[in-house]
Amino acid sequence: MKSSSVVIPYHPRPAQAQIHPQLETHRFCVLVTHRQLGKTVCAVNHLLKKALQNTKSHPRYFYIAPLLKQAKMIAWDYLKRFSAPLPGVSVHESELCVRLPGGARIWVTGADNPDALRGTYADGVVLDEYAQIKPDVFTEIVRPMLLSREGWAVFMGTPKGQNAFYELFNRARKAAQTEPGVWWVGVFRADESGVIAPAELERLRRETPSHVFRQEYLCDFTASAENILIPIDQVSAACTRRYASGELGGAPKIIGVDPARFGDDRSVIFMRRGLQAYPPLVFAKMDNMALAAAVAGQIESFRPDAVFVDAGCGGGVIDRLRQLGFSVTEVPFGGAPSRPGQYANKRAEMWGEMARWITAGGALPDDGALKADLCQVCYDYDAVGRLRLEPKEKIKERCGKSPDLADALALTFASPVRPRALGGRGEFARSDYEVI
Repeated sequence: MKSSSVVIPYHPRPAQAQIHPQLETHRFCVLVTHRQLGKTVCAVNHLLKKALQNTKSHPRYFYIAPLLKQAKMIAWDYLKRFSAPLPGVSVHESELCVRLPGGARIWVTGADNPDALRGTYADGVVLDEYAQIKPDVFTEIVRPMLLSREGWAVFMGTPKGQNAFYELFNRARKAAQTEPGVWWVGVFRADESGVIAPAELERLRRETPSHVFRQEYLCDFTASAENILIPIDQVSAACTRRYASGELGGAPKIIGVDPARFGDDRSVIFMRRGLQAYPPLVFAKMDNMALAAAVAGQIESFRPDAVFVDAGCGGGVIDRLRQLGFSVTEVPFGGAPSRPGQYANKRAEMWGEMARWITAGGALPDDGALKADLCQVCYDYDAVGRLRLEPKEKIKERCGKSPDLADALALTFASPVRPRALGGRGEFARSDYEVI
């Protein structure tokens, strides 16, 4: 990493190399990482680079951990190590402060004595292990520090349940949609980052309690919650499975179509054959006629045994496809389920059957957006013991977006389908992926 002729002796890992451009181009960043990713090293070097590049008078930067003792143990040695080769650096051990050439200073401190920060300013702040820092430390102390210099902030950590960090994560995801050049949210799971060797990660999975592994290594904020319908570890396992065509036997081919409801929602086409789901087609700001044409193209190439379209916003798509001579089935998410004693409505039934399919060996495409959609939906039971899901509006309010990709996949479970070779649609199987 270079700044003019000054070279910081730092060689980022691939995952860190993905993070740095985002930190460079966004004012507020929320970074959710698994253990041992190297987020602190990443943050310390970001602080160094920004401090070296700052041409304002007397720049000030802060690394803040939950406790001063923790901050010193985690970050102080890194700050001294990476700044040591720079000419003109002075280290102040008693203050945990490094003064860089040009006059910029970086402090390492703790949130356990936040009043010590009052009255000063900051060009940039890193708040590490944010789940363990009281939220008012940022709102009442750190945020005012950033005002006069229009400073930036990085919030980072590993999930610790559904706490203030989780709330910030959800707010930031919403903000990133309305102000994409200001806010950025990054999630780096151990099964995706490549930092931990696959064999070692599998060993950790076997040796670590499930909820701990999901939280610490799969970045699952809901690991300690009991009302998440599809846990992230099940989703991650499904993403590692693949079935060849010969292994799917006579399983039917099914298409699910979820047209966009609002301007920022996505229209999604999902194709599945038995236990194998294929990468979805995702469209933004596509009108009904264009979406109908895209669905028609997939019907022609995939030759499905059934096509299910969400009736809520898909009326125009359904009408156009039928006008073109295609047989499609409209599915009202709030309609009656096929198993009325088990599910409160059709939406709960489709998601419940999709969850059962995943645990039965379903194979998912390795898609980060799909993973997030699948494991963010909560459930409970109504007065007569039927499973029901939290409303989509509540999910969108909490997470900033609707689970469009997962809804499209869920539509492929609107009814069990027999392939044409076994008599076509209209007969119920135990489940379409068990049909041979």
